[in-house]
Amino acid sequence: MRIKVRHETTYTYRQPAASAVQLMRLTPRSCANQFVRHWRVEVDADARLEKGEDAHGNISHMVFIEGPSERIRIAINGEVDTTDLMGVVGSTLERQPAQVFLRPTPLSEASAEIRAFARECVAGEGGDRLATLHRITSTLHGEMRFDPAATTAMTAAADAYRARHGVCQDFAHVLIAAARSLAIPARYVSGYFLRSDRTDQDAGHAWAEAYLAGLGWVAFDPANGTCITDRYVRVAVGSDAWEAAPVRGAQIGGRDEALVVAIDVRQGRAIVEG
Repeated sequence: MRIKVRHETTYTYRQPAASAVQLMRLTPRSCANQFVRHWRVEVDADARLEKGEDAHGNISHMVFIEGPSERIRIAINGEVDTTDLMGVVGSTLERQPAQVFLRPTPLSEASAEIRAFARECVAGEGGDRLATLHRITSTLHGEMRFDPAATTAMTAAADAYRARHGVCQDFAHVLIAAARSLAIPARYVSGYFLRSDRTDQDAGHAWAEAYLAGLGWVAFDPANGTCITDRYVRVAVGSDAWEAAPVRGAQIGGRDEALVVAIDVRQGRAIVEG
């Protein structure tokens, strides 16, 4: 499947920012289930753009912006061909051994409640790890309510699971915490999802990958109750959402910041530039 993505992030300031720096993880790599045909990053400001890699091998861009700036616009336009491999990610560029993704983080640490949930799932599947991960995925999809107003970017897995609601980030963190409690390496993935009901979106998507001997990394999306398919574009990985955040940054000055994010994800036809 061919997926086209347009992602625009616009910052405006009532009082101009003297300068700003942004770390962006918004550029995907090709791997077994996706081929990046075209991807372009543009900054509508007086800026210097430096391309590199972070500790996990994600393609990153450091943006150094010289002010004064009342408006900063970051635009992503790209095109990716995807293949449905039933969740198996296949060969990827790995900078870290899988065991690194067993370490807990504040956002993805397993509570006693999550550990008990994980033990129930593994017992119900007779110890089969792949079946257990499928069970965790489907159970979270059925028991947790998707609610964009219920959590924040810094909500921990334990809190989201206790409340049984959250957004895709929270679903992914709970699955990661549950998998790690069973000694299964697991990590967070940020990217895009081609929806069937609309092309315009307010945010990107998130899911999780778990490492299984003989298969490698396998991707699960508990927010949708499935392994990933050819409707997903994989962009960045990390131990949690903080490490795989699409954009992080700071500025000097710039009072009353307003942020607008506009994302368009669609299949097989050109995105009309506005």
